[in-house]
Amino acid sequence: MSQIEATLKQLPTNAGVYKFFDKNDVLLYVGKAKNLKNRVNSYFNKSAQHNRKTINLVKQIAHVDYTVVNSEFDALLLENNLIKNYQPKYNILLKDDKTYPYILITNEPFPKLVVTRKLEKHKGRFYGPFTNLKAMNAIVELIRELYTIRTCNLYLSKENIQQNKFKLCLEYHLGNCQAPCEGLQSEEDYLKDLEHAKHILKGNIHIVKTYLKEQMLAHAEKLEFEKAEAQKQKLTSLDKFQSKSLVVNPNKVIDTDVFSIISDENYSYVNFLKIKNGAIIHTQSIEIAKKLDETEEEVLTLVAFNLRDTIGSNAPEIITNLPLNISDDRFTNTIPQIGDKKKLLSLSQKNVLYYKKEKIQQRLLRQGKDKSRVVLEELQKVLRMKELPRHIECFDNSNIQGTYPVASMVFFRNGFPYKKGYRHFNIKTVVGPDDFASMKEIVHRRYKRLLYEKAELPQLIVIDGGKGQLSAACEALKELDLYGEITIIGIAKKLEEIYFPEDSIPLHISKKSSALKLLQKVRDEAHRFAIEFHRNKRSNDSLHSELEAIEGVGEKTITSLLRHFKTVNNVAQASTQEVAKVVGKAKANLIRAYFESKESKEQE
Repeated sequence: MSQIEATLKQLPTNAGVYKFFDKNDVLLYVGKAKNLKNRVNSYFNKSAQHNRKTINLVKQIAHVDYTVVNSEFDALLLENNLIKNYQPKYNILLKDDKTYPYILITNEPFPKLVVTRKLEKHKGRFYGPFTNLKAMNAIVELIRELYTIRTCNLYLSKENIQQNKFKLCLEYHLGNCQAPCEGLQSEEDYLKDLEHAKHILKGNIHIVKTYLKEQMLAHAEKLEFEKAEAQKQKLTSLDKFQSKSLVVNPNKVIDTDVFSIISDENYSYVNFLKIKNGAIIHTQSIEIAKKLDETEEEVLTLVAFNLRDTIGSNAPEIITNLPLNISDDRFTNTIPQIGDKKKLLSLSQKNVLYYKKEKIQQRLLRQGKDKSRVVLEELQKVLRMKELPRHIECFDNSNIQGTYPVASMVFFRNGFPYKKGYRHFNIKTVVGPDDFASMKEIVHRRYKRLLYEKAELPQLIVIDGGKGQLSAACEALKELDLYGEITIIGIAKKLEEIYFPEDSIPLHISKKSSALKLLQKVRDEAHRFAIEFHRNKRSNDSLHSELEAIEGVGEKTITSLLRHFKTVNNVAQASTQEVAKVVGKAKANLIRAYFESKESKEQE
């Protein structure tokens, strides 16, 4: 199991943001998800139909990082902030044949607000790119709801306005424009509204809300209640927009750094959330190996200052779950118990718990690989092999009193079953119960095919049986000029004796040896797989014999029936019309008559 596979298994079903990194820890892609587990796993689903660029992205992914948030809207906001900050390669390249759209404030008298994908054709201030069209359209809709920014393409120079070159349009009558084209709105007032729109595009909604509140109160003091109501409605619109995209109330949490720490015996885990205007704009989790008897407070303080320096944060408040062991006039340290700040701390703690779980799983995975290598090295030493037996294949025959002779082969890779490599064999050239000849046939067939396909050969071949079966397998290898190239042994069931070719004295390995336990596991798996195949073959043959008893029904008809109905019992219970759809009316009547006759005899 790779590091990515381990991470995929640990992914939570919460909303969040995921990040893909390459082998050099370069950020490739940032994405958001309503359900992290489903979304991230979809990239690695081999049956999914991905476009060429997504396929290239997946090939480069070395590890996956993620951050859990409270809602899909929070994930959207964090995704946008991360993309703007880091400009990951595939957030720009993963598109249809177009670039991501930008919002443009044009460079002209009475500037317009325009959505465009063609940067080279426009002059002005660009905001973006926006990877989510729904989010971008929501921002544009909000700005147009709050401010009367023109949508026409007129060139509103002072000369053109003074010469009365333009007439009022429908937008003015609808209340969407204040007609600067006819001098009904000054450029100063227009630019003031546009400045607020720029703050919204930058994410500085708090500034706009503060201004609107001041204006509302000023109008109310002058008894200009209609104007005050207009400002209040704008505030309400902003609040509605913010409630969908903010983690906490920006009036209470404006610019804050949040850290949480948990530890075990050997490691500490720290999560960092950077909050600006109530929204997450940066997130990071790290693992610190304990070397001395550091307290959690000391580790947290060191990490907090290092991370703040790394991203250049000068937030006036640091929220933590444990007190920092240093005081500084540049910030205050808060350990909240209730409210929005507590909610932020809980979110950070949730992320650090997921991070700890993932890191522990990765260590267990590495330990498992290390342990497997130790076992393989022991087996290599015991069997005096030149190479480490990373690829092991084991063969076993199965028959009952000579009937239904079959064989199986199992494939172990790095000490673990690799079931895609398992193979079944029907004995083709041997007549009667002859285990030795059957073993020679299947070994010959297996490695003749691998040689023809130029496929990987195993370092170790295990034969389930004693000297007879081993000698037969060796004959097959000699015919293929592979004898001596691959280590081959036989393992006898009773005393767990290991036989080498041309050596009459078996090798006895300690019962406690992990090498012997691996060989037993390989042998038992091959035996299980052969018995399962034998049982299925007998079952299928009995099904065929039941249908073959019907006069006029041949092999082709039987195959069609079993492919459609799966079992003979289903065929027996099907109506004549249902069977006729598969094999025709004439044979359906024969089959129905046979089973009706059988039922009547059983009732007698």
